[in-house]
Amino acid sequence: MKTRDAAHAEESAEVEVLIAEAARFDGISKQIKASLARLEGGSQLVRNAVKPVYSNTQGLQVMNDNIDKILDAIDKMLGSSEDKGREERIIRAGPERVGLPDYLASLKRVDRALAQMSSTNLRINQQAIGDFNELLGEGNNQLQALFRSTLAENVQPVEPLHYITKNLPFPGLPQERVSKLGSIDSFLSSTTARDASYNSRESPSIRIYVDMRGAYLSGSLHNLAAASISTSKRKASDEIYRQGTSGIGTYASGVEGIFSAEFNNISAILSREDWGLAFEATCRKALAEFAKTLRELNMHIKSNLATDCFLAYEIVEIVTNVGYRIDQLSGQLKLPFADALKPIRETAKSSLAELIEDVRRRVSNMQTLPQDGSAIPLTSEIMTRLQTMTLYPQSLASIMASLGDGNWHSAARVNSSSSTSLPSLKSFDVGADSSQILAHYMMDTLETLLTSLDAKARVLLKSKSISGVFVANNVAVIDRMIRSSDISTILASSSTASTKIDSWRKRGTSAYLESWREPCSALMEVQYTNRGARPPSGSNGLIDSAAVIKQLGSKDKDIIKEKFKNFNTSFDELSAKHKSLQMERDVRSLLAREVQAMIEPLYARFWDRYHEIDKGKGKYVKYDKGSLSAQLAALG
Repeated sequence: MKTRDAAHAEESAEVEVLIAEAARFDGISKQIKASLARLEGGSQLVRNAVKPVYSNTQGLQVMNDNIDKILDAIDKMLGSSEDKGREERIIRAGPERVGLPDYLASLKRVDRALAQMSSTNLRINQQAIGDFNELLGEGNNQLQALFRSTLAENVQPVEPLHYITKNLPFPGLPQERVSKLGSIDSFLSSTTARDASYNSRESPSIRIYVDMRGAYLSGSLHNLAAASISTSKRKASDEIYRQGTSGIGTYASGVEGIFSAEFNNISAILSREDWGLAFEATCRKALAEFAKTLRELNMHIKSNLATDCFLAYEIVEIVTNVGYRIDQLSGQLKLPFADALKPIRETAKSSLAELIEDVRRRVSNMQTLPQDGSAIPLTSEIMTRLQTMTLYPQSLASIMASLGDGNWHSAARVNSSSSTSLPSLKSFDVGADSSQILAHYMMDTLETLLTSLDAKARVLLKSKSISGVFVANNVAVIDRMIRSSDISTILASSSTASTKIDSWRKRGTSAYLESWREPCSALMEVQYTNRGARPPSGSNGLIDSAAVIKQLGSKDKDIIKEKFKNFNTSFDELSAKHKSLQMERDVRSLLAREVQAMIEPLYARFWDRYHEIDKGKGKYVKYDKGSLSAQLAALG
């Protein structure tokens, strides 16, 4: 018990000690806070006292810097004033006397001095600034004159045919002049130089270049433009345009060659940001002449559309390819080429419907047809048109792709499908789709031709047989010209082309065979099954003609004799007429086979039964089976 009280008393004493220490530390903390408050008040007084001193120090520093700049500007001004006489002597002398490098160096020094004086805004510099501006302006004028005179040494038009026929690149500017012109442009295209020259944002070197070289381009190409017109018109009015006979291909080659050379000049002389502007402006005059030539050719084509539409197809292909190659080189002129080509492209589109309508119109205007059934020249002419179309697969693929399959029948759709841009190169791909569209167009043309000819033949030709021969002959011409040209490859993409041509061939054959039904009808007989036994046959199974005749009454014998006479008369007349008709070789052979297949079996059967009607005298039975077969074979 005493031990527990002693421990409690000891712990109580320790607690009292801790409480006394905590009270002492609390007092010390209050003293520290009071000290910090007094210190903060003192530091604020110090800051308030130092701030004006710091601000004044900054102002004095700025003033000191400005004084240093003014002194520096005065020193430079005095130095510039001292150098003004030397720079003036160099600039007044001109670049040709002092040399271009020294002249440009002098102008650059004047330019820098002018910029430094302008930045000070000191009134004392205004007179010097005016003098230096005047000096810089004179220097710019002399540089522009040198730029012009340097270009003038190479502005004599060239003869494009020399380079085109020999497959040579068109000449560019000599390298030493390119370097000289580039140095001049580098200074003239600077902002200060532009401000000193008419306050224009366009470099004066570009204006000079466009003026000088634009005239060079148009002058060099002028003769090619005139030749394109004259060569395109140098043919008979009814002669189909032959590929490559117009000078437009040479003209376009000249445009491409000389434009490409000019772009190389520009890219070597002018700053990159000026290439596009300078190239487009330099070529503008020559392109305007090119567009004018295409408009004149378009007028000629439209007035001779049936024969010269192929020139339009050729131009579309040539100009589109040239435009894309130049655009790929320079990134320019795509739109100007498209604008120049647009009239001819529209004419090329409209020609597709017009050519079909021309076929219908020309057949409708025919007053006579060959009475011998021969094919007419129009068929060969139309096939020659289609053969010529195969020479322009790229342009026709592009044109027909823009029209759509079958839309050549609608003039409204043709006119509404116009575009102000060059066709894409993808549209020039001659794939399965474009070949199929062209095949459909060709078959539409042939359908129009044959339908019109068939209708006209029914009106103008004497008989249905001649009409059939006429149709068959024209189909034969069509088929032969298809097989002998690339049309066969194009039509192979159409699943119905050969079927349609065969149907017309069968229609002509069927019409011709109508006349041969008359001799066939003479060989028809009526057999009565209630008139006794079957006609007797010989020992070898053949019909015994004598026994058959013996069973006939006199009236029936007369009928048989009349049938032989009618057959002989009709057969002889038709054979003679067949031989008198003008037929294509394969048509004559085809019709002969068809006649033989129709006549020979009937006659053989009739002859086997009744040839003993005149007991071999030949009075009624003119032909035996062998002689008739020979006569039929002779028809081919």
